[in-house]
Order: sequence, then C-alpha cells, then structure tokens
Amino acid sequence: MLIYKEFKFDSAHNLISYKGKCERLHGHTYKMRVTLKGEPDSEGMIMDFLDIKKIVNEHVIAKLDHNYINDIISQPTAENIALWSWRELENNLRRDNCELYEIRIWETEDSCVILSAEK
Repeated sequence: MLIYKEFKFDSAHNLISYKGKCERLHGHTYKMRVTLKGEPDSEGMIMDFLDIKKIVNEHVIAKLDHNYINDIISQPTAENIALWSWRELENNLRRDNCELYEIRIWETEDSCVILSAEK
C-alpha cells in the first residue's frame, strides 16, 4: 500500500555547471511529494499524516524554504534536490511497517523529477 503527502516551498538557486538562463540566480515554487510504502499498523495506518508532515518539514522544508539552495546543495538541479531530500528522509521515515518509496520534485507546474526505491 502507498500513501503520500505533498509540500510546497519557495527557494532561489542558480546552476553552476550549466550554460543557459538557469545559470543566473532565479527562484521557483517547488512542489514535493513524499510517498511511503508499507502495511497498516495496529492503528490501521501506514503512518499518521501529521507525523509525515512533521518529519518532512523538520528535515527538508525548514532547510530549503526561502533559502538559497546552493548553500545546501552545490548543483541544485531538481534531480539533486530529490537525491538530497531522499538522504535526509530515508532513515527518519523508516518504521517496522513502512519505508520511503518515492520522492517527486516539481520545479515548475509541468516539470517533475521522480526518485523511486524501485529498481
């Protein structure tokens, strides 16, 4: 069974190893979806949505929102933001009955990166 929670954050960045307009400082309103895979526990939940919100806000959103992402991730492409977020969340969201399954980062309304535990 899969559950997910979505988040938004606003951040500025520029792409250092890139030739084009994105090498200049600019910002995005990012959308992030965190998906867990697991089985319902004795309370009938994979994980309480409030717990997911608290963990993601503490470990990712609070660090990226209204910040210059280059201070945290050296080449902050959507792909690298997804990888960094995965590393921040993987252990914090793991429980006996569930684990992190997927992270999606939308840099724009119609452009998204998907990082999945599936091989």
